[in-house]
Amino acid sequence: MKTSIATVSISGDLAEKLAAIAAAGFGAVEIFENDFLASDRSARDVGRMVRDAGLEISLFQPFRDFEGLPEPQRTRAFDRAKRKFETMNELGTDLILICSSLSPLALGGIDRAAEDLAELGEIAAAANVRVGYEALAWGRFVNDHRDAWEIVRRADHPRIGLILDSFHSLSRGIDSQSIRSIPREKIFIVQIADAPRLDLDLLSWSRHYRNMPGQGDLPVSDFMAAVEATGYDGYYSLEIFNDQFRAGSPRQTAVDGRRSLIYVMDRLKAEGRAMKGPSEATPLPPPARTSGVSFVEFATDAASGPSLATLLEAIGFHHAGRHRTKDVELYAQGDLRVVINTETEGFAHSSYVVHGTNVCALGLRMADADEAFARSQGLLASPFRQPVGPGEREFATIRGVGGSLLYLVPEEDALGPQWAADFELTANGGESGSAGLVAVDHVAQTVRFEDILSWTLFYRSIFDLTPLPPLEVPDPGGLVLSQVLENEDASLRIVLNGSQSTRTLSARFVSQFVGPGVQHVAFRSLDIFATVRTLASNGVALLPIPQNYYDDLDARFDIAPETLEIMRQTGILYDRDEGGEYFQIYLKALDGGFFIEIVERRGYRGLGAANAPIRLATQTRQTPAGIPAH
Repeated sequence: MKTSIATVSISGDLAEKLAAIAAAGFGAVEIFENDFLASDRSARDVGRMVRDAGLEISLFQPFRDFEGLPEPQRTRAFDRAKRKFETMNELGTDLILICSSLSPLALGGIDRAAEDLAELGEIAAAANVRVGYEALAWGRFVNDHRDAWEIVRRADHPRIGLILDSFHSLSRGIDSQSIRSIPREKIFIVQIADAPRLDLDLLSWSRHYRNMPGQGDLPVSDFMAAVEATGYDGYYSLEIFNDQFRAGSPRQTAVDGRRSLIYVMDRLKAEGRAMKGPSEATPLPPPARTSGVSFVEFATDAASGPSLATLLEAIGFHHAGRHRTKDVELYAQGDLRVVINTETEGFAHSSYVVHGTNVCALGLRMADADEAFARSQGLLASPFRQPVGPGEREFATIRGVGGSLLYLVPEEDALGPQWAADFELTANGGESGSAGLVAVDHVAQTVRFEDILSWTLFYRSIFDLTPLPPLEVPDPGGLVLSQVLENEDASLRIVLNGSQSTRTLSARFVSQFVGPGVQHVAFRSLDIFATVRTLASNGVALLPIPQNYYDDLDARFDIAPETLEIMRQTGILYDRDEGGEYFQIYLKALDGGFFIEIVERRGYRGLGAANAPIRLATQTRQTPAGIPAH
């Protein structure tokens, strides 16, 4: 698969864009005219920059308001085109995009447009360039790729071809099957963009809300499958207008772009709808099957480690082992494993120096860790390795949110061999002090608002995780966008939170934490009322919930009075859906803003979104040390 991306898709000046595009592994770049005009380099120098970066120029664009004009505007349009052809020759590209006219002076008619393009084809031949015609979704007369193809067909010139753009076609609901009858040699380039379903005018939707394939709701896979059916073997090029991407890292956006194309083409190949995959030499394994969190690792120092250990013991964990060669302690409760790392060198120490006490790594239970790692590499994840001692287990590891680590732990290692190999395990089972916690229910990672789409694509493309519809959660300081991803049996749930407001708890966490990271971990209990009793006897402080909340619960749900009274006294939150009931409690946040949640599910599948505003308001009043007040 030949991949390209338009310079308009990412932030930075032209040099930064080209460096990011090349580093991400694209083969070519579309030069957006505004990026060229804003550059202080000549066309010849820009072309040299592109080639020095190891790229080709797949397209120069856009050329507007060409076809169907009356005189004298028609002559001026042809003169403009000749000048652009000269620029193309200096840039070193042979393809220009002409988009269907928006000019109020333009005259309709397929034959008139075809005649103009045929005449332009002769000029293009003399300049040794090609012209691709594209139907804008909001074009005045031509807004459907079927009409654009008919114009190109009637122009009947070897230098005139069609440019297909998934957004322009799919935003209008045009059936992609119509593409299958177009001769492949007449498709000069294919531009790809996804988008969320929004009730907006087409121009605003296009200019601000496009995103990468797999990040939106449009049937981009069907569009690409139809293109593949023609035998097309040219560039798939991303043309993405998105305010978040323009505010984000050019390198990350470029990586996301290439990852998205690999991901979609891999899906098509797996479905038998593509003739070629992302790499013929190294086909990707299937999406990595997960079965939950194997362990949670905290990075801290020798001074703070004991207080963290005391908290874990208070919520039912027992000391289960000490690492044979490192300052690392293991705590367990049932099948839960938590590691406290107080090493003074290596990754965990670096994480502590930057972030303070934090969750620096997660172990994910994998059905096939080797296949999972191979897929992650094919989808451009960053691998991680550090020295291990003799006899110690080494797991495939990749970088995750904020540079944290994701250990890919084979299912058979999750509870046994891993810990026996690396730790001197204690003989005491410690279950007498258990608080009844049995699993990690979900992990919430707080990221920058503009990076939510990026991390959604990361998790969705590599693992067997599916994004649920995003939610906007009210915080006293603004709105928080919350995106949940989960596997089929919900044994693994990842929550991504981000906010555009700098006053929300999420944004203040990112600021104080010096970047994205895990803001909370939710443990699942089989009996939250028993868990609360244990925590109370151990002196664990829970987040106090306003009494107004319980008065409302009493009005909304038929909860037994004695049960509601216990909830009122202990701070248990409650929700119900068609599947069942959900109970939640929150511990007070640690310095830096990390906190622990404990939940009980009785058939319920959500995450208690209705309770989030209450929890956020209460936490805001209880702002922990290390989190600046808004």
